[in-house]
Amino acid sequence: MDIFLSIPFLIFIPFVASILLISPLFTNNEIVVRRFAKGVCVFHFLYSILMLACFDSANPYMSEIHFFGLDWVQSMGVKFIFKLDSISMILAVLTSFVFMIASLASKFNIRRNHKFYYSMFLLLMSAILGIFTSADMFVFFLFWELELIPAYFLIGNKWRETDEEDVKKAQNSAIKFVLFTFLGSMVMLLGILLLHYYNYVSNGILSASFSDIVDSTIPDSIQYLIAVCLLIGFGVKLPIIPLHSWLPDAHTNAPTPVSMVLAGILLKTGAYGIFRFNYETLPNSFSFIAPVLAVFALVNIIFTAFVAYAQTDIKRIVAYSSISNMGLVLLGLCAFNQIGLSASVFHMVAHALVTCGLFMIAGIVYLRCKTRDINTLTGIASVMPRLFGFAVLIVLASIGIPAFAPFISEVLTVIGAMNSDLSDVMKMCAVFALPVLILSSCYMLKFLHNGFFGETAYEKANDITVHEFLVLASVLAGLVIFGLFPDTILGMLK
Repeated sequence: MDIFLSIPFLIFIPFVASILLISPLFTNNEIVVRRFAKGVCVFHFLYSILMLACFDSANPYMSEIHFFGLDWVQSMGVKFIFKLDSISMILAVLTSFVFMIASLASKFNIRRNHKFYYSMFLLLMSAILGIFTSADMFVFFLFWELELIPAYFLIGNKWRETDEEDVKKAQNSAIKFVLFTFLGSMVMLLGILLLHYYNYVSNGILSASFSDIVDSTIPDSIQYLIAVCLLIGFGVKLPIIPLHSWLPDAHTNAPTPVSMVLAGILLKTGAYGIFRFNYETLPNSFSFIAPVLAVFALVNIIFTAFVAYAQTDIKRIVAYSSISNMGLVLLGLCAFNQIGLSASVFHMVAHALVTCGLFMIAGIVYLRCKTRDINTLTGIASVMPRLFGFAVLIVLASIGIPAFAPFISEVLTVIGAMNSDLSDVMKMCAVFALPVLILSSCYMLKFLHNGFFGETAYEKANDITVHEFLVLASVLAGLVIFGLFPDTILGMLK
């Protein structure tokens, strides 16, 4: 039984399905393609839940898996190995869940090129799972770069009937995303190479495995240089201001299910990279630069909240709110204690659920009303009461109302920062971060009030379908369950 609950199945089920879909042997029938991809995502989610229920770090099929023997590139000490711990297991299940609901959301948002779309969709899923489970720095980087290929096509391709101007904007957004990420990745690769080299010079260990890095013997100046290089690479994906400008454009021009994946999962790879490399592998250098990084986190939280309030496009509002919320994730990591780490991981889950729900609402509104401008949208609550009900609850969750998951993570983040032993700067950042609760309520309630209340101009707009109901209900259920029973996640992080 154990061999069937192992890391290779978790990572490569979507990869094999992606190859099968794109092959000429697979049918071009739209319904068959869509149902096959949806079935793979549902099966993978159930499989990941079973792995979570049976998770045991002592299990050899979960603790560490080697491919191609003990050494993959022997001359560099690179091993093709994967490992699961509690954080990567949580993020793997979250990835599986977000892709499952995004596959459901694809039914009405994707109208052409179904084989290629779902092939790239599943390939991206496999690449992200590889990032969350890699136990070797170069294998991590391999999956980090692999993720660029499907993400580029998913953002930039024409998936439904749109005018040429919209297609051009989507292509430009995809190019911008790739350029930002690729340039950041090159700086990150420099950091990985320096870490690999100086670990060998200082410790005599020719290995790229995270477990073989001994940071205490590497000179402090080199550690700080490595840490900054890594942070630039991960800061693009998180994103950290001023490396964020690709994100609003990508969200605005990508189809709804792709926006759900970008905000729900892709941003978390940046936070996970900071945890795995800087926080866990280079703790000495991270503890030194964490107070400075906390200031960047505070800028993320407050500045983008003001920018979000100034937006009128629903997707841009949610995009900037994502940057603000990822600042909370970063602040939790900077606290450099168990409370902050738990808060950071918990907020990754909570934010993923909230943004998936909000982007789904934005997509439904656009499909019915052909606009996402909150100054144009009025009165749709009266013609779409079920959508309005979900919108109210998810918006309340996003602003941190008790009984929903974001409330738990926001409170824990502030507590973690206040209890940090690193610097008084952390305590100051925690105090100044509190207004984000008020700022988030301002722009989210503005979206809710302007978009749903008033006289309706859309009498013929249909309410949500069964597929859309399932997506929104799944998101809301997660927000309530984790809000009422936070120990389901926090208990794994002790």
